[in-house]
Amino acid sequence: MGADRLLHLVRAPATSPAAAPSARTRVLPQPQRICFPSTAAGMRRAVVSCSSPADEGGMTYKGAGVDIDAGTELVRRIRKLAPGIGGFGGLFPHGDEYLVAGTDGVGTKLKLAFDSGIHDTIGIDLVAMSVNDIVTSGAKPLFFLDYFATSKLDVDLAEKVIKGIVDGCQQSDCVLLGGETAEMPDFYKEGEYDLSGFAVGAVKKDKVIDGKNIVEGDVLIGLPSSGVHSNGFSLARRVLDRSGLSLTDPLPRNDGVTTTVGEALMAPTVIYVKQVLEIISKGGVKGLAHITGGGFTDNIPRVFPSGLGAKIVTGSWEVPPVFQWIQQVGKIEDAEMLRTFNMGIGMVLVVSKDAAGRILEESSPAYRIGEVIQGEGVHYV
Repeated sequence: MGADRLLHLVRAPATSPAAAPSARTRVLPQPQRICFPSTAAGMRRAVVSCSSPADEGGMTYKGAGVDIDAGTELVRRIRKLAPGIGGFGGLFPHGDEYLVAGTDGVGTKLKLAFDSGIHDTIGIDLVAMSVNDIVTSGAKPLFFLDYFATSKLDVDLAEKVIKGIVDGCQQSDCVLLGGETAEMPDFYKEGEYDLSGFAVGAVKKDKVIDGKNIVEGDVLIGLPSSGVHSNGFSLARRVLDRSGLSLTDPLPRNDGVTTTVGEALMAPTVIYVKQVLEIISKGGVKGLAHITGGGFTDNIPRVFPSGLGAKIVTGSWEVPPVFQWIQQVGKIEDAEMLRTFNMGIGMVLVVSKDAAGRILEESSPAYRIGEVIQGEGVHYV
């Protein structure tokens, strides 16, 4: 694939899905057929993604060491032990409210933090991964706790990481309630650490967003991401190795903006909490999907009732240059990109037709990226 070739995923944005009525649903070759597990209602996310056979030389997430099918199988088995898991956040009844909890880490993005020396924003990613999950139920985050583990504690480095966590909590209007710092000699390489955390929020029982009222014809609105966020880095790092570029080299792009590869990959995850809660408060939102591991293909169907799917118009939003670079260098198939990365959309709202215009106008930048259709699955046109 030539460097000057723009695939249909990265073509100029259309004005709206309605502007392309003649677009045909793309039929992928059999090895690339898009499918996904049945919708689940509770909380359990396998932080892995899938791959499918690619053209010669094409890179995949599975080839980078991450297999979504294994994760899906684990969730299936766990569901037998704890029925009701599988959604973005876990709901616990508490009086007239639900407490909503989510937990996560930042994956192998940490490797790039070690390589780049950028440690003051990785804490934002950590908070974002949990609070963006629980806000999909309409819950306001209340508090966050973190876990920081390292072989030998470097106080200055740890302070930078915690500063990012505090920043993330401020962005999501919640409290850093506490955490754990674990010094574990010989467990991690020198200068490296691991992070995880969890958030708890609350929503009134009569205000919870659960997707049950979603119907055919509802509109899908995408809120833009800042880039790769915190998923797909096992593949992104392999692409970086193949490219021959360093983190301090300029990212190849054709929009006249100068950004280093490291800056593009390390851009902190957008925290959508305040924006989403404001949109929800004005009505019309029926469901929300946080686009993380599994991309569009696995995450959007998680909010739909049985029998419904999504039609996505792939040219209806701006795809950040970092994804164009990843796809071109890695020769990655479209289906693989859509099931590994957020492709420039970090949160998807399912809204009524009546509310769509108002939400798009008031939430700029936001994109009308598709609609709800009959038949399970995600169909790209």
